[in-house]
Amino acid sequence: MKNFVFISPNFPTNYWKFCRELKNNGFDVLGIGDCPYDYLAPELKDSLAEYYWVHSLKNYDEVYRAVALFAFKYGKIDFIESNNEYWLELDAQLRTDFNVCSGFKNDDMPRIKFKSGMKEYYKKAGVVTARYCMVTGYDECKKFIDKVGYPVIVKPDNGVGANDTWKLACDDDLKNFLNEKPPVEYIMEEFVEAEVNSYDAIINSKGEPIFETGNVTPMSIMDIVNTNGNSIYYIVNELSPDVRDAGRRTVKAFGVKSRFVHFEFFRLTKDQYLGKKGDVIALEVNMRPCGGFSPDMMDYANSTDVYKIWADMIVYDSTLVPTGEKFYCAYAGRRDGKPFMYSGEQIEAKYAANIKEVGRIPDALAAAMGNTMYLANFKTKEEMDAFYKDVLLTKEI
Repeated sequence: MKNFVFISPNFPTNYWKFCRELKNNGFDVLGIGDCPYDYLAPELKDSLAEYYWVHSLKNYDEVYRAVALFAFKYGKIDFIESNNEYWLELDAQLRTDFNVCSGFKNDDMPRIKFKSGMKEYYKKAGVVTARYCMVTGYDECKKFIDKVGYPVIVKPDNGVGANDTWKLACDDDLKNFLNEKPPVEYIMEEFVEAEVNSYDAIINSKGEPIFETGNVTPMSIMDIVNTNGNSIYYIVNELSPDVRDAGRRTVKAFGVKSRFVHFEFFRLTKDQYLGKKGDVIALEVNMRPCGGFSPDMMDYANSTDVYKIWADMIVYDSTLVPTGEKFYCAYAGRRDGKPFMYSGEQIEAKYAANIKEVGRIPDALAAAMGNTMYLANFKTKEEMDAFYKDVLLTKEI
C-alpha cells in the first residue's frame, strides 16, 4: 500500500474526488487540513484513511508534525500534494524535509512561483513574454514606462490569481501605487491587449501529456476583481493547435513531471509590440489544476473523468479513461446585488437541457469568480454566447 498525503483535501469542495480516485487505485490517502473532521463532507471522510486537523496550515510546525505522525504510523510517504496554488510552497517544503521525490521541492520554487523567474524558462520554450522590470522605486519604474508606455500592470512577483494587481495609466497612478502597495516584491509588465487562453493537462512522469484541454477567459480577471464584476470563462470543445504546441514546449522547458497543470497564455486581440493579432504569448504557469470547479467543467466538456485520469497518472503513469462527445462548457459567475434581467429560476428553466450545475461560490474564490455559478454545456459557441447574454443581462436603473 502506498501513502499519499493530501494537503487541504476539503478545499476547493470538489477536491474530495481526487482523494476518492486515489483510494480506488489502492492508496492510503492521508488528509491534513484546517477544517475540523466533523465538518468534512461525508464523501471526503469515506475517501481518507486518516485525517489530521491542524489549527492553521500556515503553522508549519503543526503540519510537519502531522506528516511525521503519518510516516510513523503508515511508513514511507510516497506523495505530498495539495493541487492548490496557495499551498505549493508548503508542499515543496514538506517534500524537501521528508525527502519525497515525486514533486517539486524548495529549489524549484523560484521558477514556478515567481513571475520574474518564469521568464527565463519561457525563453527556453521559445514562447514570447511581456517586457518587465522589478518595482524598486519611482525612477526605475519611470525608465521602464518611458520604454513601453502606459498603461502598465503591476502585481506581486509571487502572487495568487489577480489579488493586489493594478493597471496604471499615468504618473499619478504610479505614485499612488508606490505609496500604497503592500510590503512585498512587485513586478511591472507592459500592458497586453489580449484574451487569456489556457493549456490544461495531466502530465506523466516522462513529461508527456495523457490528457489535454484548455479554457478561454474573454474578460480580465484583474478587472473582475477590481470592479466587483461578473465572471465568465469556458472550456473549449477542441484545444487550439498553437496553444497545444506552446503548452507542450512549456512543459518541457519547466521540467514538469507527474502533475496536473494550468498554463495561461495571452492571445493578442490586436497587432502590438509583442506580435500580430492572434499570436499566442506567455502569461504565467500554474503547477496545479485550474481553480474552483474547472476540473468538473473539463469532465463535462470532454465527457470524461479528469479526477480518475489524474489518479491513474499517479499510480500507472497512464490511463485508459476515454474522452467522449465534446462540448463548450460555460462558466457564468453572477455577482450578488446586481439587477439582473432574468431570475435564477428563469435561467434554469430556459437552459434546463444545458445546465450541469448551479451553486454558490465559496467566499475565498468569490472575488474572481462571482457569488452564484452556472455551469452549462453547448454544442456551438453561438448557443453559449446567447446563454452568457441572458445570464449577465441587467436592467437599466
